[in-house]
Amino acid sequence: PFVVRRSKIHGRGVFATRRIRAGRSLIAYEGQVLTEKQVDARYDHEDDADDPHTLLFHVARDRYIDASVGGNDARFINHSCDPNCESDVVDGAVVIRAIRNIQPGAELTYDYALEIEANPPKRRRALYACRCGARRCRGTMLDQ
Repeated sequence: PFVVRRSKIHGRGVFATRRIRAGRSLIAYEGQVLTEKQVDARYDHEDDADDPHTLLFHVARDRYIDASVGGNDARFINHSCDPNCESDVVDGAVVIRAIRNIQPGAELTYDYALEIEANPPKRRRALYACRCGARRCRGTMLDQ
């Protein structure tokens, strides 16, 4: 019920090709399953420290899904402060589900509510600026 194409929010996005009813599960977030140690080895390099565009999803205490390896179209769903979808973590898997009716042509979005270290420098917080365009945009993809 969706297609990936260029987005006004960021890069590529996922758009409804037909009406989607609230409550419908749309797609599982797929990718390589990693432990925290493996995530640290992959992303804790100085070059990666300032890149907010990782495709990691924390699904359990020591389990992450990295959609940059083996990911599917779910990795292109953009953030919005006024989303029409949500991500549900169930038994170590992530499912994207519509939280309201979505009309054909609408971009699918969910609130990333990202978490980073406590009291990050202003420059680091700025990397997570939100450009969703929602009327009540909070200005960040970070969890507040």
